[in-house]
Amino acid sequence: MADHPDDAEAGGPLARAARLVDVLSAPAVDFFDEVGATVLLGVQTLAWAIRPPFRFGQLLISLEFVGYGSTFIVALVGLFTGMAFTVSTIVGFRQFSAEGMVGGVVALALARELAPVLAAVVVTARAGSTMASELGNMRVTEQIDAITTMGVSPVQYLVVPRVVATTLLLPLLATCFGVAGQAGAYVVAVQWQGIDPGIFFDKISQFMTTHDLRMAVTKSLVFGFVVSLVCCRKGYDASGGARGVGEATAKAVVASIVAIFALDYVLTTLMTDL
Repeated sequence: MADHPDDAEAGGPLARAARLVDVLSAPAVDFFDEVGATVLLGVQTLAWAIRPPFRFGQLLISLEFVGYGSTFIVALVGLFTGMAFTVSTIVGFRQFSAEGMVGGVVALALARELAPVLAAVVVTARAGSTMASELGNMRVTEQIDAITTMGVSPVQYLVVPRVVATTLLLPLLATCFGVAGQAGAYVVAVQWQGIDPGIFFDKISQFMTTHDLRMAVTKSLVFGFVVSLVCCRKGYDASGGARGVGEATAKAVVASIVAIFALDYVLTTLMTDL
């Protein structure tokens, strides 16, 4: 016997199957929708970045906010990260009487992984969340619509300076993180654990190569672009008043951190094979 025409409306088997398909496919659909919207905003950002008029005033404000405002917290996190990593490394190496290698190992870990990744996480927590909340507030209060009405591209005026500033400054912040982390490693290894300073610095020069530094810079550039783009995208399309802005900010931080670790694996795999 054929299904009744009102089966879907009456909640029959077809309706239940359709709802099940919707529930199972919704996460994948939402994910690709977010990726597509972010890629589209990225293309628009790159196009507007090379098209006049150039917003140097907005760029300088973003450079000051991202760079100057994040330097101290990045250095502080780097210092304690280097100290903690050195303590753990010495404990392991001491079992093989190889404590002298700790300087090179810490330097290698900072350059390849810890400095670019954790500096990007710190910038996300401090600057990225603020970007999302600022743009979200401008969206829900219709300031972005007002900018568009005046004939100004909101992407060029609001998004491009933030993305360019974060992309340019994250390699410098990662360097600051690495220097602070190595200083923390020196204090723990040389000052507190009695490792010979000559051996400490010799292992750094022995383990570190230009490829490791190039990997750190490349990761930092990619992380800076992606983090700022994701945060601007979440804020730019926020809706629902104050609650919507808060949700957009939280989603921006979570999505950025996930993207950082996912891209870290991809970049590490690609650059290690070079």
